[in-house]
Amino acid sequence: MKTVVLGVSGGVDSSVAAILLKEQGYNVIGLFMRNWDSLVNNDILGNPDLENHDICPQEEDYNDALKVCEKIGIPLHRIDFVKEYWDYVFTYFLDELKKGRTPNPDIMCNKYIKFDMFVKEAEKLGADYIATGHYARIKDGKLLRALDSNKDQTYFLSQLSEKQLSNVLFPIGDLNKTEVRKIAEEYELITAKKKDSTGICFIGERNFTKFLENYLPNQPGDIIEINSGKKIGTHIGLMYYTIGQRRGLNIGGSKERMFVVGKDLNKNILYISYGNTEYLISDSCIIDTINLNCDLRPTKCTAKFRYRQPDNNVELEYLEDGNILVKYPQGVKSVTPGQACVLYLDEQCIGGGIIKEVRKNGKKLWYL
Repeated sequence: MKTVVLGVSGGVDSSVAAILLKEQGYNVIGLFMRNWDSLVNNDILGNPDLENHDICPQEEDYNDALKVCEKIGIPLHRIDFVKEYWDYVFTYFLDELKKGRTPNPDIMCNKYIKFDMFVKEAEKLGADYIATGHYARIKDGKLLRALDSNKDQTYFLSQLSEKQLSNVLFPIGDLNKTEVRKIAEEYELITAKKKDSTGICFIGERNFTKFLENYLPNQPGDIIEINSGKKIGTHIGLMYYTIGQRRGLNIGGSKERMFVVGKDLNKNILYISYGNTEYLISDSCIIDTINLNCDLRPTKCTAKFRYRQPDNNVELEYLEDGNILVKYPQGVKSVTPGQACVLYLDEQCIGGGIIKEVRKNGKKLWYL
């Protein structure tokens, strides 16, 4: 009997993954990861929900995971990756924000924690395979989109190497969310109707601005309307804004639709435009931190520049420095430095990179 060590989070997806693996005849061992110290500075991080909790939400997740594993009849182990998460994910997150970029820490969490540190711990438990509750599929060593396109999570798995994907199982990749919840209800699991977690895991329900104030000092500056060159407000710090953002600009006195279209880190200026989305459109970008999880090196494929974004037809030019020039002459809005560019050949996710520079008509856009 093969042994599978499953990442159990206390949510419905990993709960159902455990059921499916056990039904398939595996020896299933649950492993709960503690990646963040949820009680650090809660009084000043702006999480009002904690006032009504006897324990922090992460401990509630662990208790839910324990109840699920007991009901299914599998053991549950617990591992602390708080230091590793800080070193490899949270530090990266802060460094990217300092550069004015828009990072995606969940991608780095998968790369360095869930499919690296976790694997090493799973091997100590005798794992032949590891498994998670991600919506994705593996077939003949290829990373494929989940059948539920609305829940597909291959975007967040794009930095995993071919080796990291070699002994991975994604049990719920052939199911949609409704089917997953139905299975959980049939087994009367405590997680059956549990709300999905959203947002960045270490921020959770906390106020994003108050959270970041504890790690990065605010540097207020001018908000300039790009067409007129006039100052129309004051921003609270460039790190709180991303290209294409429409809400939360706190600019009074105008009913016009507005967008963040650029940042000047040297002058600490945030540029916005009233209604004109032309400033958001680029036709190429350079990506670095390249990870391709197979031997394929296509010159044409599709790409997502943000999670749940429709596929965009792109052409790839492999540069001598190891980076890739991604061209999309049809134009795409709000391609943003720091975000992931994820590459696909039909249903197969072949990897991707991190957006370093955004261009239009061969010239670098001054997003940063």
